[in-house]
Amino acid sequence: MDALSEVLRALRLNSGIFLEAEFTAPWCIDSAPGKDDVRHILPGAEHVTLYHLVTEGRCRVHIPGVTDTVELGVGDLILFPHGDGHRMGSDLQLAPVAAETLVVPLAEGGLARIRHGGGGERTRFVCGFLACDSRLCKPLLDALPRMLKVPMGQGPAASWIIDTLRRGAAETQAPRAGADAVLARLSELLFLEAMRYYLESLPENERGWFAGLRDPQVSRALALMHGDPGRAWTVDDLGREAGLSRSALAERFAALLGEPPMQYLTRWRLALAARALKEGRDPVAHVAEQVGYESEAAFNRAFKREFGMPPATWRRHSSIGQTGAPA
Repeated sequence: MDALSEVLRALRLNSGIFLEAEFTAPWCIDSAPGKDDVRHILPGAEHVTLYHLVTEGRCRVHIPGVTDTVELGVGDLILFPHGDGHRMGSDLQLAPVAAETLVVPLAEGGLARIRHGGGGERTRFVCGFLACDSRLCKPLLDALPRMLKVPMGQGPAASWIIDTLRRGAAETQAPRAGADAVLARLSELLFLEAMRYYLESLPENERGWFAGLRDPQVSRALALMHGDPGRAWTVDDLGREAGLSRSALAERFAALLGEPPMQYLTRWRLALAARALKEGRDPVAHVAEQVGYESEAAFNRAFKREFGMPPATWRRHSSIGQTGAPA
């Protein structure tokens, strides 16, 4: 399996569609999701990436003070990997209306909806989310821009996803059994298509995690580490499997990802361990073994360096946070 697939499999994304919106010109909204909004979309989520898919019309969007203005049309997906608040509208010079004040929730599991504007040209969106463990998604998210436009409508492979999303959003007015599961899977497919597009559109001199995926040997090493993180990998082993010498792989890996292979692997193992400690009840020694540590003492030292406390203490604090009890 390739590295991107391995990472997405490990992330175990929670995803879905939470809003259908219709605007008529002139209009301008300010969408600035805070922690309370994130909890409302998906309680317990550590990190939420938001997106909007334009199904009709056109508009402009930007993150004030951070990104340039981008034009969107039918079939365009705009993704906010870091959950940034953003401004959208037919005219961004208008005084923006807070999007949260316009949302009308529907009963019995239907999508929330927005209807707003001055009665002119119409623009429609389907809005969704992807939630993941902030530590596990860090390699991927750190390599993505604040805002990512993906012209989904230009690719034949994506046209059926857009059409199905339109139908799925309409269906939520009278939800059928399994509708949530269908829309969640479609949301994940949209995200995968966005990642593919970004990977294929990278400049040749780009550096970072996605640049590593594009390099055949580095991508192979990443896939091996993510596919079997508990294995006692060495740079020699990875180089041999990837078809490079130890030194050549280490040099190329560091040049593209900014850190040596073993340092990358350590951070990934500890992120997996943190999730296992938070979600499960296995003894610390067993968790350590599962992520590739032969010694519980060595695992404890590495975990404390990364998280500032031993794994047993971190587990207790994590459990308190989940239940909402005071720390």
